[in-house]
Amino acid sequence: MNFWMMREAAALMTSTKTNSDKTLVVVTGPTGSGKTSLSIALAGHLQTEIVSADARQFYREMQIGTAAPTPDELARVKHHFVGQLSIHDYYNVSLYEEQALALLDKLFQQHDFVLLTGGSGLYIDAVCRGFDDLPPVDAEIRQQVYRVYYEGGLDALRLWLKQVDPEFYSQADLANPNRIKRAIEVFLTTGRKFSELRTKKTNPRPFSVKTIVADRPRHELFDRINTRVDQMVADGLIEEAISFFRMKHLNALNTVGYKELFDWLAGTCTLSHAIEKIKTNTRRYAKRQITWFKRYPDAQWMHPEDLEGIISLLVEKK
Repeated sequence: MNFWMMREAAALMTSTKTNSDKTLVVVTGPTGSGKTSLSIALAGHLQTEIVSADARQFYREMQIGTAAPTPDELARVKHHFVGQLSIHDYYNVSLYEEQALALLDKLFQQHDFVLLTGGSGLYIDAVCRGFDDLPPVDAEIRQQVYRVYYEGGLDALRLWLKQVDPEFYSQADLANPNRIKRAIEVFLTTGRKFSELRTKKTNPRPFSVKTIVADRPRHELFDRINTRVDQMVADGLIEEAISFFRMKHLNALNTVGYKELFDWLAGTCTLSHAIEKIKTNTRRYAKRQITWFKRYPDAQWMHPEDLEGIISLLVEKK
């Protein structure tokens, strides 16, 4: 082996070792658990940046109802994938996986740790594990599925999904019409279940993953959710929903916090009932998130205010 070949081999070994020493710290947990505050504190300690895995916070117009990071929080730590899209933009988890991995490759050139923060389990899985490439969907099929949703609502989609893919139905976020529609579209396009096409094994990543789940007692979490909804209303959630009402058909707006207020604006319920429904549906969503995160075998479930313990865990396992 000549000098140049030896130098290239040494450089390759050095590069491989450097990549394997990089750690993606996943900070997740149910809505209202305190992920944002914990992530900012950890990022400050680790002197790194935050990549968002909260699908609702991708949209710049949706501020109050998504509990997006405040300008002060964004100024304290650099965030990525927050407000980069418009509610009119098309986006999916495959695009996110591609873009997030490209970003992480750049960030790991400057940092040993990077934080991936959010409660959207499917997006976390895409970055940490990956998914098989899913086929493009014909416009007619997409319109067929949308028509069922438009005419029959979320219940009609749920029933359809349960019939064609009961396995994914048992795992999916049933409050998210986008997830349900995508699974049905894939089935109609391929004749195969979405649950079968999803990756069954972890794809290799050039970094290690450490997962922290922000864990609070159930009564504490639910109290925080109720209080946060009241604060959102005080901060202008109703006014935000009114500004979106004429665009309520957009996929990005078919989400907890807005759809209940759209019902009120359509005259099908009172305002007080709509607000109570937001609290109820948010609590239900939190339960489904907890069920999803229990699938992560190596995750550490810790109280988000135990910053010292979490830092010690990360440094020790590093």
